[in-house]
Amino acid sequence: MADAPEIACEALVRIYTAQGVEVQALQGLDLSVQRGEMVALVGASGSGKSTLLNILSGSDTPSAGRARVAGHDVVAMRGRERLEYRRRCVGFVWQQSGRNLLPYLTARENIGMVFAVAGVIERRRRAARARDLLDLLGVAEVADRRPAQLSGGQKQRVAIAVALANAPRVLLADEPTGELDEVTGAEVLAAMEAVNREHAVTTLVVTHDPAVAEHVDRTVRIRDGRTATETLRTTRTDEAGRQVRTAAEYAVLDRAGRMQLPTEYVDALELRDRVRLSLRADRIEVRPGSAASEEDAS
Repeated sequence: MADAPEIACEALVRIYTAQGVEVQALQGLDLSVQRGEMVALVGASGSGKSTLLNILSGSDTPSAGRARVAGHDVVAMRGRERLEYRRRCVGFVWQQSGRNLLPYLTARENIGMVFAVAGVIERRRRAARARDLLDLLGVAEVADRRPAQLSGGQKQRVAIAVALANAPRVLLADEPTGELDEVTGAEVLAAMEAVNREHAVTTLVVTHDPAVAEHVDRTVRIRDGRTATETLRTTRTDEAGRQVRTAAEYAVLDRAGRMQLPTEYVDALELRDRVRLSLRADRIEVRPGSAASEEDAS
């Protein structure tokens, strides 16, 4: 279907077993990303962000649930289909630049290696595509340099070019600014925004960096292996003609109607064990169980 999400996850569960102990990295996660959207995925360490990215990239499989990416059922994929999916459908950018680039090849040659392996781009178009990608990402001048000759920001921008070389429909990035300073990180994110606009590549960025959220219109927060909240950002023009950016945070309802209350709300009201819900004409009120009991008694 033309309007189907480019990334659609339903009730994803991933259970690992380590030294006889089961660990649930994902606990019924739901996520939907539309084609051409750029979304930031945030959350504390161990919340399940990287596990989700590994599943979407085809390098891991969930224990339960469903996930579709660009029309592919990533749960049911086997053998050849999974290999072709990883070569042609998704591009991946790691936090550690050493995992993105072969150290003995130049930037241009690293891109060329993807061309040779994936075989998606016609030979006669490869040189021009490599040049266009490096130019779009602002690193055309380093085309003939090896990774050791590049700065951290240049490495990551070349890594993004390599991830895009096979013309993927989806770009996944795991902490792409994690090893960069604030200024350089902002430059890398601006480059990713340019790619998203120019090529309409659906982009999912996993990050701890709160600054990343300012570069996207939608931020999804994961807590305890489930999507907890979403922040939506819009830009409007005020009465003085200035561009004003606003943000609104929403709790996420899963398919069973459950949601997670933000930790700061729980702590502020000292919510414990149980709460009292009250349905109003235009809202639902959530009150501490003890407070509700006292009010009912009076």
